[in-house]
Amino acid sequence: MAKGNINVSVENIFPLIKKFLYSDHEIFLRELISNGTDATSKLKHLIAIGEAETVLGDAKIEVSIDKDAKTITIKDQGLGMTADEVEKYINQIAFSGAEEFLDKYKDNEAGIIGHFGLGFYSAFMVAAKVELITKSFKDAPAAHWTCDGSPEFTLVESDKADRGTEIILHIAEDSLDFLEDNKIEGLLNKYNRFNQVPIKFGTKEINDPEFTPATTKDAEGKETTEAHQQITVDKIINNTDPAWTKMPADLEKEDYDNFYRELYPTQFEESLFHIHLNVDYPFNLTGILFFPKLSPSMDMQKDKIQLYQNQVFVTDNVEGIVPDFLQMLKGVIDSPDIPLNVSRSGLQADGAVKKISGYITKKVGDKLASLFKKDRADFETKWNDIKVIIEYGMLSEDKFFDKAKKFALYPTVADTYFTFDELIEKTKDSQTDKDGNHVVLYTSNKDAQHSYIQDVTAKGYEVLVLDSPIISHLMQKLEGSAEKVKFTRVDSDHVDNLIKKDDNVISKLSEDEVATLKPIIEGAVNSKTYTVQLEAMDSASSPFIITVPEFMRRMKEMQASGGGGGMMGMGNFPDMYNLVVNTNSPLVSDILNNKDEAAQKHLISQAFDLAKLSQNLLHGEELTNFIKRSYDLIK
Repeated sequence: MAKGNINVSVENIFPLIKKFLYSDHEIFLRELISNGTDATSKLKHLIAIGEAETVLGDAKIEVSIDKDAKTITIKDQGLGMTADEVEKYINQIAFSGAEEFLDKYKDNEAGIIGHFGLGFYSAFMVAAKVELITKSFKDAPAAHWTCDGSPEFTLVESDKADRGTEIILHIAEDSLDFLEDNKIEGLLNKYNRFNQVPIKFGTKEINDPEFTPATTKDAEGKETTEAHQQITVDKIINNTDPAWTKMPADLEKEDYDNFYRELYPTQFEESLFHIHLNVDYPFNLTGILFFPKLSPSMDMQKDKIQLYQNQVFVTDNVEGIVPDFLQMLKGVIDSPDIPLNVSRSGLQADGAVKKISGYITKKVGDKLASLFKKDRADFETKWNDIKVIIEYGMLSEDKFFDKAKKFALYPTVADTYFTFDELIEKTKDSQTDKDGNHVVLYTSNKDAQHSYIQDVTAKGYEVLVLDSPIISHLMQKLEGSAEKVKFTRVDSDHVDNLIKKDDNVISKLSEDEVATLKPIIEGAVNSKTYTVQLEAMDSASSPFIITVPEFMRRMKEMQASGGGGGMMGMGNFPDMYNLVVNTNSPLVSDILNNKDEAAQKHLISQAFDLAKLSQNLLHGEELTNFIKRSYDLIK
């Protein structure tokens, strides 16, 4: 029997493990199963290159619980260890067994990664004592290592006859909840449901596939079929061959749909489309990303993309690896080249991560461009479900912006779709004002701004429907990318001023009459929120129109959604509106010529309330008074 102290650079490694190296106690199971997986993968590799004279067999990892003994056992059928290797890999914590292995076989290392060392010691997060019983594939006696959570250990020979390693955790009193079957099965499903090596956790009863139930008839001819014969089989909890490990050419749409349901069993809607990631240079990365159906709201849950390392779940927080705008997607990314901290539960920022992020952005952009080119009509039907992601990407990634300008769509009130270049080309003649500015008209709400849309479309102008929460930011960027292009909402001015042409409408009121009328209307409106403007418009246009200054409104929207173009405090600035009075309207002339002050005020209030109603600005007591006044008019 050998006794000794574990060679560590601190007096006691175990409090450090419990408090600092691992942020969540549950990952002990992930680490120990990963070690068993590595041991099995290494043995398979050694057999393949002729350095291990043994047969892999039906290798699996078995997890079992003994509630009476208060133990959890993790058993593998991998390469095992000799007593010397236990001394080297387990007792010398500073040594990484994987580094030596990969250095020796660096020309054949594909898919192999080791985590001997600190990963094993995560066992002490939940265990008061740990036993390791192991037999190497080499011709050497088995070894039995025991440690009670102090730097002291014992190492003796064992009578273990079968190849592999068995780790027995004697669970500490503060961690007895890990002895529940549901708890362990939940952890296996969370971290290891796509493990490379089959994981057995208990058994289950199934119908014997080789048994054919016999059917007999009684004297009256009544048929009776005997019950299916049940057999007990291993309960394998993982899928060792998930879709992302296969080549895209080997998969059909049905395979991707099935994998999506496997990842998200409670998700009822299918994904819109998928992007299969597969790269081996300058880094290794595989995965499948799905575009789910999204609402226009930005208030949506992230953490839907799962990060794996060699089919072992690491985290669903992929910040840094996946660009922020793509974190609303779903799916899986698997890469051995993503650097993690010692507990595998946090990402380290370095050049490799940035390269991976850039690759994913490019791959998504290429896929979207391909879908647009292949079937534009189908792409248009999906646009409202994916536009928030694309618009967000155009704002946050300049390279994606340049690529997305070719497939990002801008729908109109007539349910047609244009790319930005198509829109500019189609409207360049009709929607260029007298100063050479190309005015792109849009609405953020077809119903609320219906009357304004009618006035604009009557002139033959195209009106876009731009209603995402970040559209103000995107418009700002689009304006900066094109010369003399500006976006203007249809209710930001009256129709003749939206796209100012050379021709000016002559006012029916003289300058003196305008000067007389303006204070009368201002006195009746009596609100600091509204700036009264008297302008000559078509006589058929509304007498009173409320407009929202484009600049002020857009800055407020940008700050409300994050940003603000440097307009500090604009989000708290009170709403300001223009009340545009049409001096060519017969009603306005009636107001001016009415000598009854009360009647005059009554007409102004009614017209003003109608204008507010068209902008959904009439509420509460004002709405009640308007309704009462309207009934009085029709008595």
